[in-house]
Amino acid sequence: MIIGIGTDICDIKRISQVIEKYGERFKAKTFTEGEQAYCESKAVPENAYAKRFAAKEAVAKALAGNNTGALSWTDVEVRNHPSGRPEIVLHGTAQARLNERTPEGHHSLLHISLSDDPPYAQAFAIVEAVKDD
Repeated sequence: MIIGIGTDICDIKRISQVIEKYGERFKAKTFTEGEQAYCESKAVPENAYAKRFAAKEAVAKALAGNNTGALSWTDVEVRNHPSGRPEIVLHGTAQARLNERTPEGHHSLLHISLSDDPPYAQAFAIVEAVKDD
């Protein structure tokens, strides 16, 4: 059963401007060290940062409930499977929120899709609860 859906679209130029203005301070507050290393390895780091920013927003929306607050940016981490497929790893409050939203007798799966077509980056997240065997 689907327990949450979230989507976000991000203007790559906006992320580029924020990085230009705040530099390492913005990156450290918003992205894990692994995410930063991945993005900086790309020919156009801003596109990778924007997709990850959109993913964090989409996952936060998918995990949100009626009375939930904000999540720490680094509690939602985007990693890449060796195949290149993006994966979400939750930490801290985000993981706790997922645990609260997952019904007893079920385990959760997070699905994420990322795309960019400059000047935009987009993410779509689905949180699924699967009945345990």
